Amino acid sequence: MSEAIAFLPPRAQVLSRRAEILGDLKELVPAGRLVAEETALVPFETDGFIAYRRRPLAVVLPETTAQVAAVMKYCHRYGIPIVPRGAGTSLSGGAIPQEDAVVLGLSAMTRILDIDYSNRTATVQAGVTNLAISDAVGADGYFYAPDPSSQLACTIGGNIAMNSGGAHCLKYGVTTNNLLGVKMVLVDGTLIELGGKHLDAEGYDLLGLVCGSEGQLGVVTEATVRLLAKPEGARPVLFGFDSAEAAGSCVADVIGAGIIPVAIEFMDKPAIEICEAFAKAGYPLDVEALLIVEVEGSEAEMDAMLASIVEIAKRHGVKTVRESQTATEAALIWKGRKSAFGATGRIADYICMDGTVPLSQLAYVLRKTSEIIDRYGLRVANVFHAGDGNMHPLILYNINDPEDAARAEAAGMEILKLCVDAGGCLTGEHGVGIEKRDLMRHQFSDIDLAQQMSVRSAFDEGWILNPSKVFPLEGRG
Repeated sequence: MSEAIAFLPPRAQVLSRRAEILGDLKELVPAGRLVAEETALVPFETDGFIAYRRRPLAVVLPETTAQVAAVMKYCHRYGIPIVPRGAGTSLSGGAIPQEDAVVLGLSAMTRILDIDYSNRTATVQAGVTNLAISDAVGADGYFYAPDPSSQLACTIGGNIAMNSGGAHCLKYGVTTNNLLGVKMVLVDGTLIELGGKHLDAEGYDLLGLVCGSEGQLGVVTEATVRLLAKPEGARPVLFGFDSAEAAGSCVADVIGAGIIPVAIEFMDKPAIEICEAFAKAGYPLDVEALLIVEVEGSEAEMDAMLASIVEIAKRHGVKTVRESQTATEAALIWKGRKSAFGATGRIADYICMDGTVPLSQLAYVLRKTSEIIDRYGLRVANVFHAGDGNMHPLILYNINDPEDAARAEAAGMEILKLCVDAGGCLTGEHGVGIEKRDLMRHQFSDIDLAQQMSVRSAFDEGWILNPSKVFPLEGRG
């Protein structure tokens, strides 16, 4: 499996100059911020997509935007590939390096630079973790809305690169809906600023272009994000169904009725059992599918919304309706959901897919996903953001069995094609990386891809920023 996805061949002219390059990089960052010893490079060989790994030429860990710019300028001058890296939680291989690449790790850039309640913004360095923003402003009644399951570890820079979402994206949107401005270093070391504390940036929407560009247009070093006031109250409720199709149809009807809860999360029976064994969250074990629906507002508002949702759920044969009664119960419900990926890793290796489908196709895609998995003789645990159709089937396999691993990868590719064919797309929040790169032709025509690649080339003519990612290796011009 480790050779199934191709990488660009390393640049011989870079490899031959390794000693000289290391000496030059050492002068550009503080002492201890250059990683070059072979054993020390091992943790940077891969990211959350652990089936693939490559040892980088070196790793630099700058502390300031100026240091990032100096490294970028140097690498651009000598044609040295650069792979930006946040916390390494990418599930699509977005931060996997190459042998000729310098990994530009932003994990040392962890300062919260400004909190402005008058404008409801926070400005942070790219290495600040997602949850750290909410922690910093929570006591004052505010929070940062995007909440990926990895929010304890994942960084804002990585969130921007992949346009990350989370459980509460149904109401509050994903990263692009909560991002107001960035400082970004271009490939030649030039520093630009896009947006700011104001609500709408002037000129073309370059900020929207950067968010989700997977580190191929530049390296974001600072971000200004939107802060929101905490709601008056929030209440997660568990809805259990006798089939995944019934749960999927219920989601479509809730949204179709114009009801927008703050979150609708889905788990099938394998995921329920895995998460309950880990978190002891009180999930019902006698159902085939579970929805976690969270509503917020005043008590009267929450009661009214839940009453409408319950009526719709009854039409789909809901078996269990269980409201959280205390803050502890609510926290446990979300602990179980947010622990899903880690809890699954306790019992098996897995590939986490990330396709998005129209809500009207949820039931169909869930049924076809089950058929695909059965055909390959594998197991799957489905846990995902049902409210916006962002599916995350966890395909379980044995990473030490090459045949089993190949089947898992093939099944995953079929599921992603299914999402596209159902009217959806290849990724909702994990990005393309290397995982879905060769499926881009299934979603886009040659003309579509050429247009996208021309934009990328306008920012990075030599294609040294995060090479081998996103676009098929053939036809790069």
